[in-house]
Amino acid sequence: MPTDLTRFAVADGPGTVTRAPDLPAGFAETFSSRLIETNGLRQHAVIGGDGPAVLLIHGWPESWYAWRHLMPSLARNHTVVAVDQRGLGRTGKPDDGYDAGTLAGDQIALMDALGHEHFAVVGHDTGVVISYALAADHPDRVSQLAVAEIPGPPGVSPAPPLFVPAPLNDKVWHIPFNRAGKVAEQLVEGKEHVFFGYEFAIQGGKPLPEAVIDYYVNGFLDPESLRGCFGFYRAWDATMAQNKDRATRPLAMPVLAIGGADSWGDHVREGMQPTATDVQGAVIAGAGHWVAEQAPEELLTVLTAFLSD
Repeated sequence: MPTDLTRFAVADGPGTVTRAPDLPAGFAETFSSRLIETNGLRQHAVIGGDGPAVLLIHGWPESWYAWRHLMPSLARNHTVVAVDQRGLGRTGKPDDGYDAGTLAGDQIALMDALGHEHFAVVGHDTGVVISYALAADHPDRVSQLAVAEIPGPPGVSPAPPLFVPAPLNDKVWHIPFNRAGKVAEQLVEGKEHVFFGYEFAIQGGKPLPEAVIDYYVNGFLDPESLRGCFGFYRAWDATMAQNKDRATRPLAMPVLAIGGADSWGDHVREGMQPTATDVQGAVIAGAGHWVAEQAPEELLTVLTAFLSD
């Protein structure tokens, strides 16, 4: 039966949802929700398990909660840290600091505060960009890197042209929109369920449950959270410039590139090839973009094998 846990709220403020739907049974017995101050930034993470640490970095427009179905199994052999990235969930939403280098630095500060010197990293969507920067900027800290569902980091992998076929346009149209400045907030405010609901609907694979989408969308109903969710995209140019430098230093740790068969598929592996010397690929059948929620058991199978090597 799903577990109703009021302390696993999606965000602070007017948009808070106090019920987290679809949590696995027994989740509260393994995991705790923590707020940790690091270098002036309040970071939120859900933490549990025992063993070598694995850091889970979600994508847009989600939160730590995207990993909920994987976390109990991973926690049998790992200390699992599922974080809300800067600007999203219950982590702070400052005006700046959304370039990949700063976002990666947030994660280093968090893992320092938790006492983890070495750890594996798993990133999805925007979490791929943060995870790549983390591995490239701090290679002595990251033992393994797994990335899912974007075809490589910006500034390293080729970017799609402005006018593309409709299926690809569905995947990337939000990037220039989100970068547009305050006009994005002005157009989305009051229509959050239309805007974010459309994004969840068009990314391939089986639709997520309506209650799960509501849980995410209701986290953006206050102006601070809405502004924070666009921060990553508005630092895109800075991140691309940083990544051109990172591309001169190929990653030495093992990399697993994962695509959903109904979304980016093997393009994730192709996009990561220029970034590292040891890139493995996996395509998850029956999954679109939201691979950790659409095919958690299949994703667990490839992740568990990768992390145990």
